[in-house]
Amino acid sequence: MADLVLNANNREVTGKNKVNKLRAEELIPGVVYAKGEDNLNVTVTSRDFDKILRQAGTSTIITLDVDGENKDVLIKDYQTHPYKNQYLHIDFQAINQNETIRVSVPVVLLGREDLKVDQAVLVQNLDTIEVECLPKYIPQIAEVDITEFEIGDNRTVADLDIFGNENITILEEEDEVICSLQEATEEEISEDEEAEDVDAANVPTVEETEDGEEAENAE
Repeated sequence: MADLVLNANNREVTGKNKVNKLRAEELIPGVVYAKGEDNLNVTVTSRDFDKILRQAGTSTIITLDVDGENKDVLIKDYQTHPYKNQYLHIDFQAINQNETIRVSVPVVLLGREDLKVDQAVLVQNLDTIEVECLPKYIPQIAEVDITEFEIGDNRTVADLDIFGNENITILEEEDEVICSLQEATEEEISEDEEAEDVDAANVPTVEETEDGEEAENAE
């Protein structure tokens, strides 16, 4: 993947009222954490951050350009508004390329769209796994193949494509179940059939839902 650059500016303002004004201008307040250094307050534009987040997620190193000074960082965490389409805050973690780092990596189930087992339920127990490695070895995803899944089958940490990679330490037990294919209960089958019969006209739109929630919060 090509280098991903997110432009940022130093942020001097703090406090609830001041950061709310930043958000009103579609700027997101953030903090860069670095071992042995003072925290750095920054702002980034909502549009730029959304684009980078879609490309990098939280397990890809990006370049944070803070007023012309580049820093290698991970998007460690971010907060969003409970019902508005708005980012509230970002935590960046500065990276030392010579020190191991612990990160959370998304687990991807390969072949789930091709499963054709009737009356079965795919249960995913782990959406992410914790790994530790040098920054250059951080995997973007951890994959496991479920193409030939039958009812009663499962996949564990030991089945991940990165398991056994000498450059990556997986911080989960190797026999921990990632996913399994289970026989659907009569109740689950009934619920699926009822869901298919729901009249789309009776389902509220996202806009209607948000308007209702905003009205409740205004009371």
